[in-house]
Amino acid sequence: MTAPRDTPVIEALQVQVLTFPTDAPEADGTLAWDATTMILVQASCGETTGLGWTYGDAATAQVVTGQLKDIAVGQSAFDVPAANEAMSRAVRNAGRPGLVAGAISAVDIALWDLKARLLDLPLVDLLGATRREVPVYGSGGFTTYDHSRLAEQLGGWADQGFTRFKIKIGERWGARERRDLERTEQARRMVGDDAALYVDANGAYTRKQAIRIGRTLAGLGVSWFEEPVSSDDLTGLALIRDSVTADVTAGEYGYDLPYFARMTPVVDCLQADATRCGGLTVWLRTAALAQAHGLQLSGHCAPHAHAHAAASIPNVRHLEWFHDHVRIENLLFDGALSPAGGSVRPGQDGAPGLGLTVRPEVAERFRART
Repeated sequence: MTAPRDTPVIEALQVQVLTFPTDAPEADGTLAWDATTMILVQASCGETTGLGWTYGDAATAQVVTGQLKDIAVGQSAFDVPAANEAMSRAVRNAGRPGLVAGAISAVDIALWDLKARLLDLPLVDLLGATRREVPVYGSGGFTTYDHSRLAEQLGGWADQGFTRFKIKIGERWGARERRDLERTEQARRMVGDDAALYVDANGAYTRKQAIRIGRTLAGLGVSWFEEPVSSDDLTGLALIRDSVTADVTAGEYGYDLPYFARMTPVVDCLQADATRCGGLTVWLRTAALAQAHGLQLSGHCAPHAHAHAAASIPNVRHLEWFHDHVRIENLLFDGALSPAGGSVRPGQDGAPGLGLTVRPEVAERFRART
């Protein structure tokens, strides 16, 4: 699709790989890590630059430079869905799911930010708001945390006014059920009886195991049971959803819209990650799909990438204020949002686009050396 005459066009795409060590050893039910890698994309038109990013493997940057750059450059800077469609078609034989989808997502987010900046509007105002505040929940509670570390993290969120908290369970692929339950009991005591307490097993349990655990968690008032089994096990998710009182949730590994169509009948709340699913273009379509099935949508991780779009949809439940990504985004960007009171308020300062600017000295400090 050729840009109409006199329409601003995308003139350049630049990409950086930034690697941030964790501030402590981290693990969930099925994986451990000591660093998080961000692929940062900058899309330019004249003197205006939009920012987008994804979290994933450094090879994602090669997809941007090798397969997407020539497709995006020259497209209309105002027709972001057209650029998204062109990129998606171009990677057919490369295999769109996975890191290729992450690359498309990072570019798409940058293009939405660029368009809003060209129009001198906060992105939420460009999209149109349905709300001015978006609830968030504190997310961390890694299985590597001891009692004091967990207490410090949960207490820090509580001091900011959070009322929703999530911890990781399913340690060692579900081999430490007793410790999972003890840590959940500790978390309940720390946050109090009135707070919403969530758990995330990251697919660590078997079906029957998840049902047993879920029924015990009900006694602790746990209201959100994320990925009790693999998100690929749709039959298992449906079985568990019908067997426990907590909302069963999944969707973070969705890389295209048909994935979410398959997921909607088997969860109580759909999750989607704009840095994986195809950017804000596909995330907004996922919100409509969820609403058509009577579901709310929760934004997975990368809260600053989601906040403006989340404020534009009527069925958002909340955003994940994920420890690793919040730490990185607060460090890298000026203009980061405040979660005071347990909500964020995108666009309230009037800054165009996502309202973020890169701190170049931080980007240089954490730039991956190849």
